[in-house]
Amino acid sequence: MEASNLSLHTWFTAFLLMSATKKGFSCLEFQRQLGLSRYETAFNLMHKIRVVMGKRDAMYMLKGMVEYDEAYVEKATAEKIQNQLKRGKGSQRQVIVAVAAESTPLEDIVTGKKSQHCGFFKMKVLRNETAASIEQFVTNSIDKKSVLTTDKNQASVNLERLVDNHIKVKSSKSAANGELNWVHTAISNLKRNLLGIYHMVSEKYIQNYLDEFVYKLNRRYFGEKLFDRLIIAAIYPYVQHSE
Repeated sequence: MEASNLSLHTWFTAFLLMSATKKGFSCLEFQRQLGLSRYETAFNLMHKIRVVMGKRDAMYMLKGMVEYDEAYVEKATAEKIQNQLKRGKGSQRQVIVAVAAESTPLEDIVTGKKSQHCGFFKMKVLRNETAASIEQFVTNSIDKKSVLTTDKNQASVNLERLVDNHIKVKSSKSAANGELNWVHTAISNLKRNLLGIYHMVSEKYIQNYLDEFVYKLNRRYFGEKLFDRLIIAAIYPYVQHSE
């Protein structure tokens, strides 16, 4: 907010709107709600707040039982070159996103039915789907004492040295509903969110959209407190610096 031409009232209203819904706002609706005359002002304001969200979640590591997989997210591509690019998994039309989720196994003591409880999530755009990129994500996002579950993708089969235990499961429908249930649920919700609200996002800004989605997902039970937490996240680095 420092040196901004926008009023404090506009900033606080922007924080309120960004924390008001789980799904988020389109930039046009955000602009209308704030009464801003320029689309670019609304766009930049939203992304500044998304950066704050991303920095806050970057402070935490995932721990315990952790699921991991990759998502392939469609990005905005110039119409004139769309037909020159291949379709499907690994297409140049897509961005590769690393997705991880804390997953605690549960068992009903009466029925014996097994399930999993999800904790916190992480999502990060990868440069490519290589072992080096995945290992960097795991190092930066998952505590070394964790138990990590992945599929048998060649790029993620040798992660034993980065965590206490690495469990590899065959990629299948049963794995999507079992061992990797929460990452696949998050991926499905992410794609629905991006497509339903923003339609298509550019590769340059997609990490910011991921940061907003994950920030809200990790605080899904905060309710009205989310606004307060977002304000704290915005001022925290400056408070720390002044101390």
